[in-house]
Amino acid sequence: QVQLVESGGGLVQPGGSLRLSCAHSESILSIYSMGWYRQAPGKQRELVATITSGGSTNYADSVKGRFTISRDNAKNTVYLQMNSLKFEDTAVYYCTLTVLTGPSRYYTYWGPGTQVTVSS
Repeated sequence: QVQLVESGGGLVQPGGSLRLSCAHSESILSIYSMGWYRQAPGKQRELVATITSGGSTNYADSVKGRFTISRDNAKNTVYLQMNSLKFEDTAVYYCTLTVLTGPSRYYTYWGPGTQVTVSS
């Protein structure tokens, strides 16, 4: 069973930076992508950023130019560098790992989430 362990959340002032990390428990050959989602109080969960096994990235418009997703395959880890943080970035951030289970079939694992709070 794949397990995802997130770290790096916390309290930061507006304009500050945080780096989230997410490590998966084992080497997986069939990874399609990894990513980050977030859910703010009273709001639906939303995509933040994803990165495919080939290195292609995708970002929500609200974080483009401020957040950067990257991977270290040797460490089975994906990162989310968050700069110029805003109040509205406050949310629980969830790591995801999507694997290919068959032709055009995928399964997504979710981490337990890590809290990011932007406050002065």
